Parts: sequence; C-alpha cells; structure tokens
Amino acid sequence: MVGIDPRRFRGRTALVTGGSDGIGWEIARALAAGGARVLLPVRSREKGERAAERIREQVPGARLHLLDLDLTSLESVVSLTGALRDAGEPIEFLVLNAGAVLLGEGARQVTPDGFERTFQTNFLGHFALTLGILPLLEAGRARIAVQCSTAASRARIDWGDLQGVRRYGPFRAYRASKLALGLFGVELARRSAAAGWGVTVQLCHPGIAPGSGIAPAIRSLLPEEIVRWATRRLGNPPELAASTALAALSAGPTPLPRMYAPSGPFGIAGPPRECDPFPSMLRPGDARMLWAVASGLTGCADPLSQR
Repeated sequence: MVGIDPRRFRGRTALVTGGSDGIGWEIARALAAGGARVLLPVRSREKGERAAERIREQVPGARLHLLDLDLTSLESVVSLTGALRDAGEPIEFLVLNAGAVLLGEGARQVTPDGFERTFQTNFLGHFALTLGILPLLEAGRARIAVQCSTAASRARIDWGDLQGVRRYGPFRAYRASKLALGLFGVELARRSAAAGWGVTVQLCHPGIAPGSGIAPAIRSLLPEEIVRWATRRLGNPPELAASTALAALSAGPTPLPRMYAPSGPFGIAGPPRECDPFPSMLRPGDARMLWAVASGLTGCADPLSQR
C-alpha cells in the first residue's frame, strides 16, 4: 500500500475533470482540503454549483473555480484551453477522471463532432484538453493522474474499427476508450521524458465503485434499495476509490508510468497500492500510433514540439 501526502497540494493549482459527482468530487474535495486551488470544468453549471457548495460545507475556505467544459464538443475543449492559456497560470496537478459508459442507453451514439460518444468523452476530449494546456502543465512541472479502469485489462485496440462502426457494444467501447486513455498517458510520459518537459504521468484506476454514479441509465432501472446495498457492500465507496488517483498525484517521477490500484483481491477494492500497468498499455508502437491518430482526428498538434 502507498501513502498520500496532502502537503504536496498546498498552494498549488489542480484541474479535475468529472469533479461534480462521485469519485471526481471526492478527488476535488481531497485536493481542496489539502490546500490546493481546484479548477472544476463541468458540463452543467447548476450541477457544478451544487458540487462546489457541498465541498465548501466540508472544507471551509475551499478555493474552487468552476469552468465550462463538454468533452463531447471539441469546440468546448478549445474554448476552455484557450481561456486557460490566456490566463497563463501554471497547473501543477491534472486528473483526467471524467468518464462515461453508455450501458442501458441503446444503440451507438455519435457526438456533434462525428465521433462515437464513449470514445470522445473518455479519450479524445481528454487528449485535446491535455495538449491544449500542455504549456501550462510544463510551466507547473505537473503531475498527471490518468484514470483508467480495471475493464481496460481485457481490452484491445481495433485499428480497423476504432470507433465501433462495424461492431459496437457499450462495454466494449468503454473498455477500448479506457485502454486508449492509458496508452495516451504512457506516450505523454515518454514524450515528456524525451523533451525535458518535466511533466510526470501516472496511471490509476478506482476498482469497482458502485457509488460513483457511472452508467446512470442502468442505475435508474434498479430499485433504490439495491443501489444503496451495492454502494455499501460492493467494491470501494467513492472516497476510497478516489484514493488511487490521489496516490498517483503524490508519487514521485518514474521512467514509465506506474499503476495505482486498489490493493484487495483482483484489484476491485481496498486502499491504493503501486503495481505494473496492464500489459496492453505498455506497447510503445500502439501508444505512438494512437497519438498520431488522435492528432489527426482532433486537429491538435503538440504545441511544445513546435518551439
């Protein structure tokens, strides 16, 4: 098991995606309690205000700043990253936490940008966000926690059908998107080490967290008492599930990203431990190819390599 040092967060700026509920909210609360200034990009301002108020109730004096972000819209991502670059404030911590699995929501869905929704929410949006603020991350010598999933351990990248046009399943799409996010983290770490950006990347996953609010369409079909029972008895509660990302942020630099995962049997529950990433995330050829594909799809170039 590994420790979490909240003193690392004091006086620093952190950005957390998906911070308006569940695990992301717990990560944001812990960072605020540690003295960080927390940027919370949210899709719904109303939901974000409620989340911020709940944090302030538990952390008087919490420094929280709501921002607008819809990961399913590259225009929204570009707007946010442009505003952050204009402000020019270094970012010392970044948690790529937001995620969606469309279980119970029917057929394959496509975003206004033309991408499969899970692929864009979980991977492409985060890819564009990170590259858009890369100069700020370099300035802050940032530590980045890339929130993967235990489901990604059994995923593979289908290069001929990357967005599930020919063969779609919601959980298959989720697994692949989280594998893609992990590969992105590995390639980001490699590029940072090669170019001297000073950005540290670690991978993490929360195990099984029934209280996280993921797959709302499925949760809405279940009796409330079943949801409450599962939240109490299965996997990690959101507060403990958040600890793997906090451990990743607390970790020192490593040549390649490590994985921070629950320490219990099968990695589904318990406090965090350091372990090897899933083998599928350590394929450098896949990581480089995915970066190139994502750059082409989003139009996002690495701003630091062009200096």
